[in-house]
Amino acid sequence: MENNLYPIKFETIYKPKIWGGESWEVSGVEGDVSVVANGFLAGNSLSELLEVYMGDLVGDAVYERFGNEFPLLIKFIDARDRLSVQVHPGDALAAERHNAFGKTEMWYVLDCEEGAELINGFKREMSRDEYLEALNSGKIMDILNNVKVHRGDVFYIPSGRVHAIGGGNHIAEIQQTSDITYRIYDYDRRDSEGNARELHTELAVDAIDYKLYNNYRTDYVADVNGTVNVIDCKYFTTNIFEFDMPVEKDYPEIDSFIVYMCVAGGCRIEYDGEQSAVEIRSGETVLIPAVIKNLCFYPDGKTKLLEVYIKS
Repeated sequence: MENNLYPIKFETIYKPKIWGGESWEVSGVEGDVSVVANGFLAGNSLSELLEVYMGDLVGDAVYERFGNEFPLLIKFIDARDRLSVQVHPGDALAAERHNAFGKTEMWYVLDCEEGAELINGFKREMSRDEYLEALNSGKIMDILNNVKVHRGDVFYIPSGRVHAIGGGNHIAEIQQTSDITYRIYDYDRRDSEGNARELHTELAVDAIDYKLYNNYRTDYVADVNGTVNVIDCKYFTTNIFEFDMPVEKDYPEIDSFIVYMCVAGGCRIEYDGEQSAVEIRSGETVLIPAVIKNLCFYPDGKTKLLEVYIKS
């Protein structure tokens, strides 16, 4: 492989589900590792790129922390029906039980039907016993916090928080690289074979955060031709970058790859001079290697990107 890295687009990994479907945009999950779609690296997997380019691809600090494991899973979710109520373990519990990372994630609502909702946390402070009583008596939905959603809403879902995406939502999801989900409740649905879907009641009980929080939606003020931070945690930083005129960005302080998810409009991204460029449209994702420190964005009308990286 040559040494000159460039903005990388990957083949979509599409996963049909009982409730709709997901497209995995950037994935290092074993068995579902992303494959490069553009440029001379096309056909190589993300794992192969990591082995060769290491810190040049993901940043020295990120490589030191995660080695050849890509730390984030980037998805688009099309929820035509509601997803199961679930919870994800934190790092310590996931390491102990599954030899894996935990799963903290965030959602950005791309679009939603009128009246669409999601579940995020509890309506009131809970105890383990109160939770189990509600679950076993068929009253689990009575204690869950339903939130009406709107286009552009942001939700942070730390590990341990009970949650579910409701039907009629189209969502961008950014999460730790982990596919560990404890399913709590699934509305008594049956799979294509007529079987009830597996629940993980015992596993979930020790993973759940039973506390009540003040606000389950992440508030922010949009800034056209500016970059607004919405999530800043140890697992990832996510900004909303909205613009309708050319913008140049320098990244001397970011020792990390950057993922751009296009959630509205489209643009041309130039790097290494105007002869080198990649285009991204709504619903597409591109990974900017850490070694690239300057980009110029040329929008095709009003464009909105989610900008995702890991702080050292």
